[in-house]
Amino acid sequence: MSSNLRILVGICTYNEAGNIKAMLQRIGDALPTADILVVDDDSPDGTAARVAKYAEANGRQDSIRCIVREERGLGGAILAAMNASIEGGYDLFCNLDADLSHDPADLPRLVSAVADGFDVAVGSRYVPGGEIVGWPVRRKWMSRWINWITRFRLGLPVNDASGSFRCYRVAALSRLDLNDQPSEGYSFLQEVLLKLHRQGAKFTEVPITFTERAVGDSKLDFREAVRSGWTVLRLRSKHS
Repeated sequence: MSSNLRILVGICTYNEAGNIKAMLQRIGDALPTADILVVDDDSPDGTAARVAKYAEANGRQDSIRCIVREERGLGGAILAAMNASIEGGYDLFCNLDADLSHDPADLPRLVSAVADGFDVAVGSRYVPGGEIVGWPVRRKWMSRWINWITRFRLGLPVNDASGSFRCYRVAALSRLDLNDQPSEGYSFLQEVLLKLHRQGAKFTEVPITFTERAVGDSKLDFREAVRSGWTVLRLRSKHS
């Protein structure tokens, strides 16, 4: 992996004050030269203030930033981070959940995969070596259902299209019209993959272990899973 690559790691937060310090520390340990952008949906628990405090305490005000949005929603937050990576002229953009369910120690493996020639490296729970720890059967069923619908309906060449742990080549993202009526919520993750696939992007999956969050509440519930599934059903005609 080249040390000359400019990397932006995006974290989307809402009420992650209990996790954010550990998250920033572990990302810094995994990718010491990467910049970090926290996109916070105006968390009432003071997440943004903790990001600023951590950056100041560690002398990283230039490389750890936080933007606070008045809107809420995972899709819009990831979109804001992606746009920042394009506007900032970065080579690679990484995204992972802020609740420590994704292990930042896996970031170098995703970065290496893209540096070696792929356009997208997906941190996958559903390839050999990948697993989920701490989920009840109902949540595993929801996730499997969403991913089956995505593969069947959209023809994406990945087993885990709903997870947000990914590394993208920014040049590939810059060729997309990301701001053209993007999907909301988790379905935005599938839409980005679909747009990249139709642009001829090269995909790979890197096995990861997903661990259920220990602090705070999950953002995925049955309503979000159903909405994501129905949105995926509409994406094929939207991008045909």
